[in-house]
Amino acid sequence: MSGGQGPSIEGNNRHVALLIAVLALFLAFSEMLGKNAEKASMQANIEANNLWAFFQAKTIRRAMAQNLAEMIQIDGVGIVDDAKKAAIGKQVETWTRLAARLESEPDTNEGRKELMARAKAAELSRDRNNQKNEGFEIASAILQISIVMASAMIITGIAALAYLAGGLGIVAVVLMAVSQFAPTILPFH
Repeated sequence: MSGGQGPSIEGNNRHVALLIAVLALFLAFSEMLGKNAEKASMQANIEANNLWAFFQAKTIRRAMAQNLAEMIQIDGVGIVDDAKKAAIGKQVETWTRLAARLESEPDTNEGRKELMARAKAAELSRDRNNQKNEGFEIASAILQISIVMASAMIITGIAALAYLAGGLGIVAVVLMAVSQFAPTILPFH
């Protein structure tokens, strides 16, 4: 023991060990939250890709319906038979309605307009989760550095290292909170 000459090294080491434990706890949270954000980003990316593929299929079907309606109208220009003209008119109307339904289908949320909006929302979710993940990765790196600095304090006895480690830990925790609740204010991406 120190024999009454100020704080003992053992007492300081206990405080630093506690600091290291707290930093390690926050590191575990940061890693877990970063993984969750990464998974959510991948899921949103897959969803966006699927929605854009569906959008492309609808676009192709719509273009085909419009082209068929135009072609049959052109082919029917010289027809004088009223029954054939009525059949052509009915078919043109059917393809025109199909093209309109493929463009916008609010009931099922699967028209081109709705699919585009859903795909853009999925992309926004992907980007937001990427920003979260970036923040958590940086917070994890800061926490790892903090743990190393606190460990170095135990070896060297330089108290400034423990204070610096604690300060960096606070910065990392703030970054974690921002990453979780307001990732769009982070300058990443």
